[in-house]
Amino acid sequence: MSNRPAGHVSRSTRRRDNRPDPETPREAPRRSRARTFLRTADGVPIDAVYEPGATGRGASDLVFVVAHGFTGDADRPHVRRIAAAFARHGAVVTFSFRGHGASGGRSTVGDREVLDLAAAVAWARGFGHARVATVGFSMGGSVVLRHAALYGGDGSGGGSPAGSGGDGVSRVAPGGDARTDAVVSVSSPARWYYRGTAPMRRLHWLVMRPAGRVVGRYGLRTRIHHRDWDPVPLSPVQAAARIAPTPLLVVHGDRDGYFPLDHPRMLAEAAGDHGELWLEPGMGHAENASDAGLLHRIGDWAVSRAG
Repeated sequence: MSNRPAGHVSRSTRRRDNRPDPETPREAPRRSRARTFLRTADGVPIDAVYEPGATGRGASDLVFVVAHGFTGDADRPHVRRIAAAFARHGAVVTFSFRGHGASGGRSTVGDREVLDLAAAVAWARGFGHARVATVGFSMGGSVVLRHAALYGGDGSGGGSPAGSGGDGVSRVAPGGDARTDAVVSVSSPARWYYRGTAPMRRLHWLVMRPAGRVVGRYGLRTRIHHRDWDPVPLSPVQAAARIAPTPLLVVHGDRDGYFPLDHPRMLAEAAGDHGELWLEPGMGHAENASDAGLLHRIGDWAVSRAG
């Protein structure tokens, strides 16, 4: 396992004329669009995009780090639409989870992906942003919950044993601040192995069966790892209980076809006073069901709550 910082850059596509001037203070780098491959703590290259946003604020303004759902990636139209909406409220980092898009590795469907998010958050802070809001959808919604629970206020892992996040996930390496200041979880499950709806039964076939993984690779452009979780990661509801005092917003549609309303209610109850629940009338599942009005309300919430 690599011991390089979570924000280590293995290859960058940033143009030379977009680099900060030599006179630019290190704590306030020039904000310009950048695309690069980050190296996670376990050595996986992650495709990531930084966009400075349209707010025109100073070096301490907010950056959103968007964690997409299963089978998404940084270039998918629905992810670009979400990035454009959040750009009205701050800078935005989008990235492709392992096994998705141009990123390396194989998807572990929410387990090792917490390392991908940690690398993206550390990279986002490297642009001089003092405030970070993580926003995740579906699988990404479960990842932002675990990330916030495992990477505490000092960026070092929330007090977990040295070298571990408590469920087999290594903490971010020294030199990368991977903490978040606000968390938004949209359409997330509350517990693992849920098969109570037809879409989730189809997803389990896709992940657990060799034929399903072939469909995932060639039909959905998603490379799925064949190994079972070992150990089973911290569940989303367990993670929600450990996020405080970081503010948490749980968003869920009352027509979500994947996870019924007991899932967001469990998450909100576990979060206690530091959690807020929005049950959205008529909303379905995840990114494609998140309209412009909802995205801008999430943006406003993050600006007001992220410290």
